[in-house]
Amino acid sequence: MEENKKTVILGASPNTSRYAYAAARMLRENEVPFVPVGIKKGQVLGEEILNIREKPKIEGVHTLTLYIGPQNQPEWYDYLISLQPERIIFNPGTENPEFYALAKSQGIEVLNACNLVMLSTGQF
Repeated sequence: MEENKKTVILGASPNTSRYAYAAARMLRENEVPFVPVGIKKGQVLGEEILNIREKPKIEGVHTLTLYIGPQNQPEWYDYLISLQPERIIFNPGTENPEFYALAKSQGIEVLNACNLVMLSTGQF
């Protein structure tokens, strides 16, 4: 069990065809606790999606995995850094050199990777 790797899924969606939903499913299968956060309302595998606009306080975040494009990230930089994740995974399509630099300056590990591949190959 990966209890020490609580993961915030940014850009969570109740839409089962979205990659963020597939990531939640794989995290659940791997017994990694996750917190879905986004602008969509609803649930992901029984977990209520927290409204990012309310900047919910989330304790003990190990990993922040991004499923929102770089054009939608800047307004959330301060909030996301405040979660104090140990690492941020920039999934394909979310790459953002500006946010990498900011995160690294705060001592956060930055990965250009695919959450799904990492989980399926035991690299998570």
